[in-house]
Amino acid sequence: MSRISVRGFAVASATAVTTVGAVVGVASGQEQGSVAHTEAAAADATIADVPAGLQAQVQTASLTQQADDASTQADAAALKSAQESARKAAAQDAQDKKDAADKKAKAEKDAKEREKEKEASRSAARDASTFTAKASYSIAETQAIARQMLPADQFQCFSNIVDHESGWNYRATNASSGAYGLVQALPGTKMASAGSDWRTNPATQIKWGLNYMNSRYNSPCGAWGFWQNNHWY
Repeated sequence: MSRISVRGFAVASATAVTTVGAVVGVASGQEQGSVAHTEAAAADATIADVPAGLQAQVQTASLTQQADDASTQADAAALKSAQESARKAAAQDAQDKKDAADKKAKAEKDAKEREKEKEASRSAARDASTFTAKASYSIAETQAIARQMLPADQFQCFSNIVDHESGWNYRATNASSGAYGLVQALPGTKMASAGSDWRTNPATQIKWGLNYMNSRYNSPCGAWGFWQNNHWY
């Protein structure tokens, strides 16, 4: 019969080793000594050194220990995986919160900037009454009034719209729709809310047009952006 080493059954723990060693010691007629002595005996022992009636028990104990070790390793791997998943989830959650906070902060900043632009435009429009009324106005004079009433960064957008709508003719009339004035208010009577002289005073028309663009598109540049995509505003 070949001698099969007990180590071949991977007796990995002191408990299993001690058990085998104790059996080997008893089988050889030795008295049971210290755990260290017993483990040493087990280390050199083979299945052939164990009485035939106990060999099955030794093998069972060894296989049980292997199963326990495998279970422990599996538990450790599962714990490590769970910890890694939790770490990734926490990191993603933190990133999502940061992105949401950044998005909210940007939206609030943009809203404040739009409100400042709108307020600046409104403040400028209130100065329309300071212009002395005249019997007629040239294009250059009308544009000069607009420059004084509009914020500097909004004039070009306003001018682009007026160029397309009326060519800076404050008496321009659309025969088919009835739209009137620099910004082609439809109907022209809407501009009466800015002043009773809306038919003849470009400052009044500019005031109304500026208020309209601010309320509907937040600014003349907002209105111009819409106009470019739709060719109306």
